[in-house]
Amino acid sequence: MLKTFDLVLIGVMTATAAVTYTIKHRAELKLEEVHRLEAEIKLEKDTIDLLKADWALQSQPNRLERLVRAYNDELKLQPTESTALVHAKELPMLKSEVPVPDVTEAKASAKGATEASAKSATVASAKSATVASAKSAPDTAKGAQATAKAQPIPMPAPRGEAEDADQIETGSVEE
Repeated sequence: MLKTFDLVLIGVMTATAAVTYTIKHRAELKLEEVHRLEAEIKLEKDTIDLLKADWALQSQPNRLERLVRAYNDELKLQPTESTALVHAKELPMLKSEVPVPDVTEAKASAKGATEASAKSATVASAKSATVASAKSAPDTAKGAQATAKAQPIPMPAPRGEAEDADQIETGSVEE
């Protein structure tokens, strides 16, 4: 005759077996997914290797020279002159480093004298507004005056004549 304790143990063992089977099934599914992902990665690596080999063939200097000669009339390509090469210090600055031009001064110099008188009236009203705001917030007015000043436009540094002509800077970080 089965006792209550035996029935509880049979139920616990059945539940444990069901949980074990579920975990095993999930692990097998994950293993299949890992194998599928590894196959995809291998395919992508093989594709990259194939594309690199194709690029090496397409960019061979002899092939490019033949193509330039064949299509020279259509393309009208010219050899790169040595003056077209620049040093890293001669490159323009980043957009974030470019100073903001004073738009009001540029407009005033570009327009006629009649518009200049209208601008002076606008500047006078702006100055009175600045004085009024300076009384209420002196720190804010000082910051506005500092940003209103025209900032110089940067120019590329001239090339030094003493540099070795055989060395070309490529902008590489390694030296």
